[in-house]
Amino acid sequence: MKTLAVRFQNVSKSYGPTRALIDLSLDVGAGSIHAILGENGAGKSTLIKILTGVLAPDTGSVEVFGERLEHAGPGGSGRHGIATVFQELSLVPHLSVEDNLFLSEPRRGLFGLIDIGKQRREARPWLDLVGLTDVRPGTHVSELPLAQKQLLEIAKALARRPRILLLDEATASLPGKDVDRLFDILRHAQVGGLSVLYISHRMSEIERIADRCSVLRNGQHIETFATKSRSYADVCRMLAGRDVSQIFPPRRPAKHDAPVLLRVDNLSAVDLVRNVSFTLRVGEVVGLGGLEGQGQKELLLALYGAIRPSGGTVEFAGSRFQPGSPAQALSGDRSLMLLPDDRKTDGLLLSDSIEDNMLLCVKRKLGRWGVRNAAAEDRIVAAAVDQLAIKIASPKAPVSSLSGGNQQKVLLARLTLNNPSLYILMDPTRGIDVGTKQEIYSLIRSLADQGAAVLFLTTDLEELIGMCDRVLVFYGGTVCRELLGSAITDVGILEASLNLKNDAKTSEAAA
Repeated sequence: MKTLAVRFQNVSKSYGPTRALIDLSLDVGAGSIHAILGENGAGKSTLIKILTGVLAPDTGSVEVFGERLEHAGPGGSGRHGIATVFQELSLVPHLSVEDNLFLSEPRRGLFGLIDIGKQRREARPWLDLVGLTDVRPGTHVSELPLAQKQLLEIAKALARRPRILLLDEATASLPGKDVDRLFDILRHAQVGGLSVLYISHRMSEIERIADRCSVLRNGQHIETFATKSRSYADVCRMLAGRDVSQIFPPRRPAKHDAPVLLRVDNLSAVDLVRNVSFTLRVGEVVGLGGLEGQGQKELLLALYGAIRPSGGTVEFAGSRFQPGSPAQALSGDRSLMLLPDDRKTDGLLLSDSIEDNMLLCVKRKLGRWGVRNAAAEDRIVAAAVDQLAIKIASPKAPVSSLSGGNQQKVLLARLTLNNPSLYILMDPTRGIDVGTKQEIYSLIRSLADQGAAVLFLTTDLEELIGMCDRVLVFYGGTVCRELLGSAITDVGILEASLNLKNDAKTSEAAA
């Protein structure tokens, strides 16, 4: 019989009346890369928390390499050789890279004091392993961009030399080249005996890296199968418990005579945005593509007022536009709003309630003379929860109690309640299951059909292809190519991202 790294036997877990896991049994082979798939609320988070010792099951048991897992807190899972990389970062921003890398096991010298030199020497190979060759171990984590923070989380887990590595949407913030590097690391470690539980919503990644895949739905184990033995449609049916016939909503024919809402002319900012020019019409969804770090994010932050441009002009709704802050971008009859790529750091007030997060930008409009209109707030929140199908126990509950997908919907509700003319969306479906993705795609297309315009930054090629009327591909801080209609293909986007052709524009006629 093949050795098992993990065995869940008849595991159940409830939160009050909510049954998160129901009599779940699941085996993970030693030395395998095993993917776990499931929509929000399927039980993935509870399964992870039980395996990492954060929660104890109500009934059933968990074995790690044949030894029963005693749930005495996260330290217990560490003693069993389990290391975890979560999508939501666990780094301490004000500490250095090396301090974070060895936070659970500081390198000590004489008299038990932390040996900074030893930590620095030992940190270097782990940073190089994950591609952080240009990052100094003494750098404060707060200075790193999101993708590098995620790579540091991976290095931190690998430095513990685990027997089992649990990756929970660990690639959600990573550009393609870093995902490729991570997969090479995992394959090499697998040869050395590492077992991996890989939790992701990206089927293309699972097909590339996983040996087997298990699907959870409504707290139950639906099926485990060899990767590539099921079609994408089959997996979607298992995930949703229903047919998923159309991932992306249909698009209306482009209206080339629609009014121009946004006109950007030779905009530059922070050495990463260089003479960017484009227009955006009412009713359009325009995607920003290209490799990470080519100026896309900085452009959107400059439009939102979070970064001050160093040159160029912007016209919004026919008038000169240069917000000095996000608050100014929200003011006026024709406003714009931004959905950040890191909802927990830059979007949500985690200690506040769901309704307070949702109403953050409209409270003053609802009340009079500084007095809140509780009845109006309740009606608006209830309508938004219904419209976006947000799964909540109570609007008074902390937003931190929600799943990632439902947290993202709360942020989207905040945007829609302000009814802006322009939506700036940065990776709006990062780390979200296929069912919730469909709902968000439909919402985005509906907003455009109702007369708004959308700038859509995503690291997912399929989203650029399926959602966008046009794609502006960035290279070296500027738009190197614009793709229209049938020219929006994976090959076209990749060629432009690598600047393999010098054509300034590819149209349907040239495709």
